[in-house]
Amino acid sequence: MFQNRAEALALALPAALFAAIVFMIPVVLLLSEGFRSSGQWTFSAYVDFFSQPLNRTIFLRTLRLGLMVTAVAAVIGYVTAYAIVSLPPGAKGRMIGLVILPLMISPVARTYAWIVILGRTGIVNQALQLFGLTDEPIRFLFTETAVFIGLLQLFLPLMIISLISALENLPRDVVPAARVLGASWLQVFWKIILPLTREGLIIGGTLVFTGSLTAYITPAILGGSKVLMLETLLYQQVTVANNFVAASVIAFILIVMSFAANILLRRIASARSGK
Repeated sequence: MFQNRAEALALALPAALFAAIVFMIPVVLLLSEGFRSSGQWTFSAYVDFFSQPLNRTIFLRTLRLGLMVTAVAAVIGYVTAYAIVSLPPGAKGRMIGLVILPLMISPVARTYAWIVILGRTGIVNQALQLFGLTDEPIRFLFTETAVFIGLLQLFLPLMIISLISALENLPRDVVPAARVLGASWLQVFWKIILPLTREGLIIGGTLVFTGSLTAYITPAILGGSKVLMLETLLYQQVTVANNFVAASVIAFILIVMSFAANILLRRIASARSGK
């Protein structure tokens, strides 16, 4: 153990300086580009960005898809995590392994798999035509639906793992006791499970929402140029338009949205827990 706080700070200082040099300073320099114009500090770059209808559409689409993916992942995650936690130890370990397995596969491979599934000659269209639900193939690719499905599949394991960790710390007798006292499953979840597992929801929600905002491969492959999101627009501004000011604006917006999501989740969880 360290004798005093000064020794601990002295040992941590080299690591902090290294992180500041290789990470923080480049990020600060990049973000500052959006606040400087002709040597002066201004918000004109942000005004110009949001004054364009296309940029507003892309911003709202990114926010909407991020919220939808996070909400659906939370619903599926709670059901799946509770079912896994209720299993015997051996079966629970195997199921957790299956949840973690997709994280070991490259996001590129996982995203390209959806082309095989959702393409015009893919499994979904073949099944719809086989059962007579449609006469012609339906265009699933390059739509918001395809991007939503890809992002949900990509980040759902993170939500499930976070909620499994939180539910494992849930006292075993609280749910049966509430059920014996006449509480419905909805009341049990809303008044007991949700407040006691709020930290897992905050962590999982932040990971899923932030990942949905910043993922590039999935929107680029499944959405293409028809469904632009902020991260694909950022890539275009840097590589195609060579507009680092617009890229700085988009990067700052993504960072603010990520922090805002975490704060909002904490406020909602604190309100549910009565704190």
